[in-house]
Amino acid sequence: MAPRRSSIPTSGAEPATTPLPQPPSTAASLTPAFSWSEVVWVNVVVMTVWHVGAAYGAICVMPQASLSANLVLWVSFWFWAALGVTAGSHRLWSHRSYKAKLPLQIFLMLLSSMAYQNSIFEWSRDHRVHHKGSDTTADPHNSNRGFFFAHMGWLLTRKHPDVFTESRKINNRDLETDPIVQFQKRHYQVFGLGMCYGFPTIVGYVCFGSAWQGFWIGGVFRHVWLLHMTWCVNSVAHFFGYKPYDRNIRAVENLFVSIGAVGEGWHNYHHRYPTDYATSEFGFLYQWNPTKLFIEIMAAVGLAYDLKRSTTAAATRERLAIAIDQQVVKGILAPPTTPLQQALTWAVHTAKSTVFAT
Repeated sequence: MAPRRSSIPTSGAEPATTPLPQPPSTAASLTPAFSWSEVVWVNVVVMTVWHVGAAYGAICVMPQASLSANLVLWVSFWFWAALGVTAGSHRLWSHRSYKAKLPLQIFLMLLSSMAYQNSIFEWSRDHRVHHKGSDTTADPHNSNRGFFFAHMGWLLTRKHPDVFTESRKINNRDLETDPIVQFQKRHYQVFGLGMCYGFPTIVGYVCFGSAWQGFWIGGVFRHVWLLHMTWCVNSVAHFFGYKPYDRNIRAVENLFVSIGAVGEGWHNYHHRYPTDYATSEFGFLYQWNPTKLFIEIMAAVGLAYDLKRSTTAAATRERLAIAIDQQVVKGILAPPTTPLQQALTWAVHTAKSTVFAT
């Protein structure tokens, strides 16, 4: 059965929210002064313990494990937990870019718990605020405050007051009335600790005769690894890459982020079309996006439906590429000179002149 798709608004705005006014062009308005009083020391201690544990797992435990144990406990658990974030917390619950039957919702809730990146409710609430006030003081991980802040510093400090102000304006009624979301929220530590650390420990013992390896590789190391892969969407994908859909935002396209975050690196597209279930324009063969493929497989077996898709992405990219060409000819923009700039220009032009199936 072919997945059902519906077109989505092409303005790039969240349906239930209104965009923030354009911020002043001064850096001070986007980059509040840092104060040590903002630091949440409990979070600093927890993050430090996690990272020390991950280092122990990588240095002392992984070399002793077999290749199959490392592949299952690290790579496999990384992939499935990442899907809990990308297909679940992000594309299903944050953006409602598709609908899921109850069995798929439960499955994604468990995978999201394995990722242990806050409850679905908190994750989705913060992400909606991020889109509403992207890269302003209302953005929880405002990239204008620096790479480290966007990557993980935002989790170590108190939120800016503007984040709370804008958060109160967003309609989260769907999350507040979702039984799966609320059930996980009420029992989050049970689900989070059980799926993130307990389940890999059991798998390590049953499959490889070592609960120790299961805990340190599939639990602690894999957890911290996935945290950084997810955080790269907020940091790397707002600093390094190209912008074929909207040059007026910081979000960029980055293949390496897509590899680490199973398809979330096509970030310029995603910020332009946030309710597109694919978060990328092209098909799987041309843009690494396992999450898109997973959702389509779920749709094919009847567990996902009403997949929302942008209908104007190609036209937007075409117009932007032509505008860039014209500005280079007029001398407004410098022509690409470095190998990286030339490669990115080639990528934009290849995408501009070629039609791929989605």
